[in-house]
Amino acid sequence: MDLHLTILPGDGIGPEVVAEGLRVLDAVAERFGHTLVAEMALIGGAAIDATGSALPDETLRLCQSTDAVLLGAVGGPKWDDCTAPVRPEMGLLAIRKALGLFANLRPVTVHPALVASSPLKPDRLAGVDILVIRELTGGIYFGAQGRETLPNGTGERAFDTCVYTTPEIERVVRVAAALARTRRGKVTSVDKANVLTTSRLWRNVTTRIMRDDFPDVAIEHLLVDACAMHLIRRPADFDVIVTENMFGDILTDEASVLAGSMGMLPSASLGAGHRGLYEPIHGSAPDIAGKGIANPIGTILSVALMLRHSFDLRTEARAIEQAVAAVLYDPCLTPDVARPGAPVATTRDLGAAVVAQLSGDALTFTLTPE
Repeated sequence: MDLHLTILPGDGIGPEVVAEGLRVLDAVAERFGHTLVAEMALIGGAAIDATGSALPDETLRLCQSTDAVLLGAVGGPKWDDCTAPVRPEMGLLAIRKALGLFANLRPVTVHPALVASSPLKPDRLAGVDILVIRELTGGIYFGAQGRETLPNGTGERAFDTCVYTTPEIERVVRVAAALARTRRGKVTSVDKANVLTTSRLWRNVTTRIMRDDFPDVAIEHLLVDACAMHLIRRPADFDVIVTENMFGDILTDEASVLAGSMGMLPSASLGAGHRGLYEPIHGSAPDIAGKGIANPIGTILSVALMLRHSFDLRTEARAIEQAVAAVLYDPCLTPDVARPGAPVATTRDLGAAVVAQLSGDALTFTLTPE
């Protein structure tokens, strides 16, 4: 099978972690007899420097012509001026919108070997297996925004508009409910319906969709502040969480502490077809860029999500996940999850360890079919 994808290394640690994701993808292609066809393109700050645009037309055309997109990260101090007319984050928002990627999947699991890396007590982490579905192309990030001078000259007025439509809510809730059917059969819908009109529409639509089309899936509604608390108090109670754009952005960063490090978590941004965009949830981490110590596991697991969702290669995806699981028992890991007193691995060390597992050059692991 030909695996045709676009590679967007981006900024900061993006190129470093993407390189390891590609090494793992190469190993999978060799082991299972696939052909990898990968084309590089620019996005974010690197694209601004080269073309003046955070998402050049050439990049978008390439992404639209391939089956999947692997992204590193965007942004950095060089482009931090929030008043600049073009900013790296614009490229990320634009590509999601242009490709119609409305559902962002962020799985959060806790590997037994990394329990000590989390600030939570071990008893809180037992059984944590959460899938957060974040609506990706609506809400306050895409609504009208602006600043204007007050009439009396005493200051300014700024506004960001949160807008949702019934179809936008319906489609992402359907994705969440369908995925819950393959898991433990429970959806938690997160909103702020006691305050926000958009959240009241969200709750009404979600209730109807779940009642009429997914009566076999349990549904609960939580206010976003309560959800933030319960993610720490009782994280194992959650199965699938579905929520709007900004709430999902914040809650998944919070949930990353359950896994021990933001560097551990992958994501998949999906639309109506098979094409998707895959990236770790961490940012460009400019403070460690170029030091060779970034954790590539989030990117490597994003490759597994790519194989599963865009190419329907479930066995290959599971092979990567189990290779990662085997490697995490090694005390030599990147600094964000390394055991106290243990030697520290580099980004390339950790990528090489996963490749060795996939290639059969390390401790044999059992491949569990899906």
